[in-house]
Amino acid sequence: MSAETPLTLRVTRARPDRVFRGFALAGGISVLAIMLLVGLFLSIRAADALGAAGWSFFTEQAWEPDAGRFGIAAILFGTVLIALVAILTAVPLASACALYITQYAPLRLRPTLISLVDLMAAIPSIVFGLWGFFWLQGEVVPVARWISQNFGFIPIFAVEGADPSDPLAPTTVFTSSTFIAGLVVAMMITPIITSIMREVFDQAPIGEREGALALGATRWSMIQTVVLPFGRAGMIGGSMLGLGRALGETIAVYIIISPVFVFQPRILENGAISVSSLIALRYGEATEFGLSALMAAGLALFLMTLAVNFAASLIVARSRSGVSS
Repeated sequence: MSAETPLTLRVTRARPDRVFRGFALAGGISVLAIMLLVGLFLSIRAADALGAAGWSFFTEQAWEPDAGRFGIAAILFGTVLIALVAILTAVPLASACALYITQYAPLRLRPTLISLVDLMAAIPSIVFGLWGFFWLQGEVVPVARWISQNFGFIPIFAVEGADPSDPLAPTTVFTSSTFIAGLVVAMMITPIITSIMREVFDQAPIGEREGALALGATRWSMIQTVVLPFGRAGMIGGSMLGLGRALGETIAVYIIISPVFVFQPRILENGAISVSSLIALRYGEATEFGLSALMAAGLALFLMTLAVNFAASLIVARSRSGVSS
């Protein structure tokens, strides 16, 4: 063999490696195939409603399919608003939990805390919904009333029909609101976000952490200069994964809200709606055309959630590589 002839390397995989590779490939293809089939099914079932509504499906607020007036403008607005309240509540809580577990908690206590967070993620959504309806709502109404009294000049915190000067005024205008639904969803997505953040914070370079402490930095200064910059992309990715989960929550929101089919920007006021709760609310009584309209709403939610989760996966994958540091 001459010196100019390149050396050819042959890789011989053992049977267990080939079997595992086959299962992994089949699993990946199956997931993609299922997603495509779900999207195709929703598209076919929604074709009649989308053809009848046209572009007004994205601008109409009312939901009266059998009368020819239906759209998801107000419904999508309510869905996003509930998800934003949930994210703005869950992200600070999840960040604090993840930082405590990875940076402050004693080593013997960390496995217990991790297990508790994982168990919280396994609680059924209907349990959260019942908890929110029967207990959290009564505890949050005074808080919502205080926010409205002191910050009611901000449009999103205003409540029509509430009299701040009357302590005996009925509190029903503060129940079944976007705010309460968002808080319940926040409790559901906090374990998901916490798990992502905890994993990323654990990957912060130990050498840089110990070096910062050796140079005299406090624990919090080390977290600010090393852990948080390293885990920034993971924090964003975890938050977006939680957002995708919040957009599709059904039962917990359905139990709490009082459905309204108009734009409702006042988060403390009674009345809210989301795509998933709409489907749960109207599915049992819908006509054939009404089902097609519900499938169209489900298709819009499917595409929106898919886009959010896809972007989150890219960000989380990038954070795991350490590029964000």
